[in-house]
Amino acid sequence: MKQYPSILLENAVAEFSKLPGIGSKTALRLVLHLLRQSPAEVELFSHSIEQLKREVHYCQTCHNISDTAVCSICADPRRDRSMVCVVENVRDVMSIEATQQYDGLYHVLGGIISPIDGIGPHDIEIDSLISRIIPEQINEVIMALPTTMEGDTTAFYIYRKLSGLDVKVTTIARGVAVGNDLEYTDEVTLGRSIVNRMDFKG
Repeated sequence: MKQYPSILLENAVAEFSKLPGIGSKTALRLVLHLLRQSPAEVELFSHSIEQLKREVHYCQTCHNISDTAVCSICADPRRDRSMVCVVENVRDVMSIEATQQYDGLYHVLGGIISPIDGIGPHDIEIDSLISRIIPEQINEVIMALPTTMEGDTTAFYIYRKLSGLDVKVTTIARGVAVGNDLEYTDEVTLGRSIVNRMDFKG
C-alpha cells in the first residue's frame, strides 16, 4: 500500500524532509498546512524563498548575510570599528546581536577548521580577516568560536596568523559550556561572556 495518496504530495514531503531538523512527519504536517492556505499565500511563500536565493548578498567586508553589498552592521557609523568579533556563521552574529552587549564589528568565517571533514584554513574566510586588520585600524580581535576541539584549533590558527600584527586577541569567557555552539547559549550567558572576555592564551 502506498504511503501517500498523491505523488505530488510525496514529492513535496520529500523536499521538505531535506531541510535540517525536519523529519518526514514534520514535513508532511508542513505540506498539509500549505495545502490549506490560499493560492495567494502559497505563492507569496514560494516567492519569498526564490527571492531569498536569487537576491541575498554576503557582505563584502564581514561575510554576513545582507540585502546589499555591505551589511547594515558594517555600514553603521555608530559601531565601534576598532574591534572585530570572529564567529563561525551568520547564526552566531544573530545570537550575539540579541544580547545587546556588543557594539563592534564582525567577521563570519563560514565554518571552522575540521580536517576530518576536509575543511582547512583556506576553505574559510581567514585570509580576508587578516587583510582587514591594518587597513581598518582594528585594535582587538575577539574569538567567539565554538568551545570544541575544532573551534579551539581555528582560534589558535588565527592567533598565530595575527601574531605579527599589533592587535589584541581576546576570547569570550567560558560561561559558554565546553562543546556548545553559540546559537544554543542563552542570551544572558552569551552577553556576559562577551563583556567578560579575556586575553587569548595561545
